Amino acid sequence: MADYAKPLPEITAESKPFWDACARHELLVQKCRACGTVQYYPRGVCAACWSADVEWTPSAGRGRVYTFTVTYRTQARGFRDELPYVLAWIELEEGVQVMSNIVAVDPAKVAVGLPVRVTFDDVKEGLSIPKFTAA
Repeated sequence: MADYAKPLPEITAESKPFWDACARHELLVQKCRACGTVQYYPRGVCAACWSADVEWTPSAGRGRVYTFTVTYRTQARGFRDELPYVLAWIELEEGVQVMSNIVAVDPAKVAVGLPVRVTFDDVKEGLSIPKFTAA
């Protein structure tokens, strides 16, 4: 693995199961046992009913581009070497939205509705960041 120059995620007690799964190249979302709501990003309680009875459940890792932007210029350390890059809201099949990068796709070919699947960027030992590519 090359040196990773971008900011790293802050791993909290609430998000640790998510990041542990990403290190295994698995994408997880949370589901509330009380009301059935599926949620993403990791939280200690259900955002719909405030129940603390949430469980981790595997995501299929498939979805569609909901919206996106292409960045052509930046001075941000770690990002300027990858210009242009695509930042997108992905709507997963489970019904939640995830903000991530679209990788290994010509930015000119990214469009709203593009089917995508999760892939993982192994940034350091024990840490992989989910990104998406064309399905």
